[in-house]
Amino acid sequence: MSASSFVKALKAEGLTVVEVGDWRDHNRNHKGPWGPVHGVMIHHTVTRGSARTVDICRKGYAGLPGPLCHGVITKDGRVHLVGYGRANHAGLGDDDVLRAVIAERGLPADNEANTDGNRHFYGFECENMGDGEDPWPAAQLEAIERAAAAVCRHHGWNERSVIGHLEWQPGKVDPRGFTMASMRNRIGDRLR
Repeated sequence: MSASSFVKALKAEGLTVVEVGDWRDHNRNHKGPWGPVHGVMIHHTVTRGSARTVDICRKGYAGLPGPLCHGVITKDGRVHLVGYGRANHAGLGDDDVLRAVIAERGLPADNEANTDGNRHFYGFECENMGDGEDPWPAAQLEAIERAAAAVCRHHGWNERSVIGHLEWQPGKVDPRGFTMASMRNRIGDRLR
């Protein structure tokens, strides 16, 4: 999908999209290929404040340059586009999980970190402390559902193409505060 198609798909799903700077050309493609892309990965940011969260996800930080995702979903349900192409969000994960995503079947336990996820996944970072106490507003959960559904609809994927970072890489806990099973159910209902 082109960057223009990405924006169009998100807006067609009813999302409010904020385009941040040169997001269409902001990527890590010089570090390796982006694609073939097979799914959508959901994260939480461990940050407070929408403006600060978007800035960190766009620029990155010492040791992890941005963009850290393609879109930042803030608590108000807006999707801030910060990059397009390869982004530093998934890291190394389990090749068995990738095969399950491609086949759109149930996920195995993630017990390896042997495959470049930045190459294969769209990434949405979601503004939340990830401590299990920071609330997930209804508008934000709906935006996560809509954003993932928009990408799946464009590619002809079903909800099994959407995973959490915790299902990809051993030791990760994000997103924390809702289950990916419940989010996949929501996405599946929307796609149907």
